[in-house]
Amino acid sequence: MEKHRIVLVDDHEIVRTGLKQLLALEADLEVTGEAATSADALALLRQVACDLLLLDVSLPDRSGVDTLKLVRNAYPDLPVLVVSTYPEEQYAINLLRAGANGYIRKDAAGSDIVHAIRIVLQKGRYLSQAVSEMLVNRLDADGDRPLHQDLSEREFQVLCSIASGKTVSAIAEHLFISVKTVSTYRSRILEKLKMRNNAELTHYAVKNGLI
Repeated sequence: MEKHRIVLVDDHEIVRTGLKQLLALEADLEVTGEAATSADALALLRQVACDLLLLDVSLPDRSGVDTLKLVRNAYPDLPVLVVSTYPEEQYAINLLRAGANGYIRKDAAGSDIVHAIRIVLQKGRYLSQAVSEMLVNRLDADGDRPLHQDLSEREFQVLCSIASGKTVSAIAEHLFISVKTVSTYRSRILEKLKMRNNAELTHYAVKNGLI
């Protein structure tokens, strides 16, 4: 039986171990490599054969969104399934926009994770019921949806960083952009969300479960 080769990228060893144990139960799936950082993941993809990348959205050296974009540039046809602890209702849309083939929470049932992997391996897109309903609601002109869903991927990252208490310089360093660029994104976010300061942004992020 031909095995589908999977690379795991997550900075928590216990998560990688759990996923490896889950996939070891499937005769046609095997883990061919694992990495804890974005840099290690990109290096690993140059060294091992991979049919599917399981990617965490939060990595210590680079965000999952930025990692996903780099993967897409280098391997445009590689299926990528994002596995994260973050609420799918808030994060899935931006990651799908950035090129992910699916998004599933780490606390999903093992059978659901395997199901998502199989769908993505077949070049499909995995959408949970919650995300599917959210997309349908977005097609409804009268749908009541959060304002942050109109933010770009980078604007969304900056919003969450500001709400988490990071300084402009810290955000710039983490996202590998200039302080001036961070300030520009902040201004756009305030305008799009119709808010005046960081306190209001933080309140909004907490209220909507973004942090």
